[in-house]
Amino acid sequence: MSNKGMLSRSLSRRKFVAGAAGAAALAGTAALAGCSDAAAGDATHITFCLDYTPNTNHTGIYVAQQSGYFTDEGLEVEIVQPAEDTAEAMIGSGQAQMGVSYQDYIANSLASDNPLPIQAVAAVIQHNTSGIMSRAEDGITRPRDMEGFRYATWDMPVEQATIKYVVEKDGGDYSRVQLVPSTAQDEVSGLRADMFDTVWAYEAWGVQNAVVQDYPCNYFSFISIDDVFDYYTPVIAANNDFCAENPEVVKAFLRAVKKGYEFAISNPDDAAQQLLDAVPELDEALVRQSQQYLTGQYQADAASWGVIDAERWSRFYQWLNDNNLVENQLDVNAGWSMDYLEA
Repeated sequence: MSNKGMLSRSLSRRKFVAGAAGAAALAGTAALAGCSDAAAGDATHITFCLDYTPNTNHTGIYVAQQSGYFTDEGLEVEIVQPAEDTAEAMIGSGQAQMGVSYQDYIANSLASDNPLPIQAVAAVIQHNTSGIMSRAEDGITRPRDMEGFRYATWDMPVEQATIKYVVEKDGGDYSRVQLVPSTAQDEVSGLRADMFDTVWAYEAWGVQNAVVQDYPCNYFSFISIDDVFDYYTPVIAANNDFCAENPEVVKAFLRAVKKGYEFAISNPDDAAQQLLDAVPELDEALVRQSQQYLTGQYQADAASWGVIDAERWSRFYQWLNDNNLVENQLDVNAGWSMDYLEA
């Protein structure tokens, strides 16, 4: 269930809901590190943690860095990748003040006995662009077609509940979907090697990778089945205490990042090049293909980049509650704020 990054994003989302809950205890033990209104020189230092390896979900962040938008706001931003801990654990403990997360990860944390002090402060992509990818020759074009085929699972409750829901909503029999472990590094290689027949993928990576490789595939999105799955993935998240103590810094960061994503929307080729310049080991063809797709997805139909809609946010959390998919019942309106994103 992965927002696949350019170097293989599979490991991060394979952890799914286990990651944030397992790390929640860190939240109360570590002080906010490395950032306050005081900073070296005249710039305020922020450590920003990616969810995994750099990819086109992060283009606006790299554009902000490469183009000097952070500097213009008086910020010095260090972009890091999570090591042993998840991005959520690093943000919650204060090792990073801000980073990339997901609405479902935040839900898992909020529902734990020791919730991490993190909140979403902007949507990176306006709509959930994930769904099920399969070989074109198998003719799997809707959820009920998954019957009799192998689905690559990370064996996580929310993931499997989603598959069960969409299959049954489409009139299918979920018990006839064969679950096999997800071990492939990417969707295309796994389908080619006949490791599975269907896999959860994101259009920006898995489907675009198939396009680049000229690999025939079918794909249907979850939001085409039920808009309850139109949740926010990914989001920019921030440490709650840092937000409360440094609201103007958070606003300045989001102003710079918003400018970066707006540049990527208007100039996808140039933005892709800036990402490639910053991270030259990325696959250029895939970056450029993915960037062209995402140019219409970052803001989509929202009034401006980064907006989080309260109804959509709460609808997904209510679904998690109704299906008993969280440790403790969620406050469906918790875990996000639009107080720091300026129109």
